[in-house]
Amino acid sequence: MADPRNRLNDLDAKRWLQFQKSWFVHNPPPRAEQVLLHPAKFPETLVQEFVEFFTKPGQRVLDPMCGTGSLLVACAQCGRSAVGVELLPKYAQIARQRAEAAYAGREGIGWELYQADARRLSRLPIGQVDYCLTSPPYWDMLNRRGFETQRRRAQAGLDVAYSDHPADLGNEADYRRFLAQLVAIYRQVGALLRPGGYLTIVVKNVKKGGRMYPLAWDLGRRVGRYLELKDERIWCQDNQRLAPYGYLHTWVSNTFHHYCLNFRRQG
Repeated sequence: MADPRNRLNDLDAKRWLQFQKSWFVHNPPPRAEQVLLHPAKFPETLVQEFVEFFTKPGQRVLDPMCGTGSLLVACAQCGRSAVGVELLPKYAQIARQRAEAAYAGREGIGWELYQADARRLSRLPIGQVDYCLTSPPYWDMLNRRGFETQRRRAQAGLDVAYSDHPADLGNEADYRRFLAQLVAIYRQVGALLRPGGYLTIVVKNVKKGGRMYPLAWDLGRRVGRYLELKDERIWCQDNQRLAPYGYLHTWVSNTFHHYCLNFRRQG
């Protein structure tokens, strides 16, 4: 039973304590055929856990890069209103269809979807939100050739990269420009958050050309100039296949974890 003094969510003490663990294992269920097209779909099961911790029923949740609408579906399932922004028409259309089905017959909550560039977030009539959960492109890594998963997706006729759209941040080859544009988006998100509201960014560091780029740590430091970085949770996946990167030559890890960076707007 939830404590009536709980101002953040409606969880009981046991579920609150479980969420406080700094790492967790989450292996998403198989992806539905409708969303297989997207090369980096966010699992609704993971989204729902975070939404239920950082909000109460009926509150509004934002994803400025919503893809095929995982956040919209998860919010419908746990009784929250959702706002999604997606640049690419093909993914926005899938997200719209999924949201219509997920919210059908649910009273007191609703959803909004804007096909727009997240870099123009402040120009959209979104209004104040209670929470934001989002995951950015992992730089231009999907454009790198030679990965086994890419070959399998290409053979199946599925998207290997997001798009060739010039505004797609997944096509930005310069790391500094990519990082600066992400930070600018999250600064706009911060302006939409209610005082005391949280932003969760699910991200990982990336490796390219024999070098590691600390994307998660860079975002933690730079977004932390505008929103207070409260903590992190580390999402581990233990059902991925190992690959012999650097075998007999050098040490290269198989990266099966993501950082869930939790920021808060003070006030």
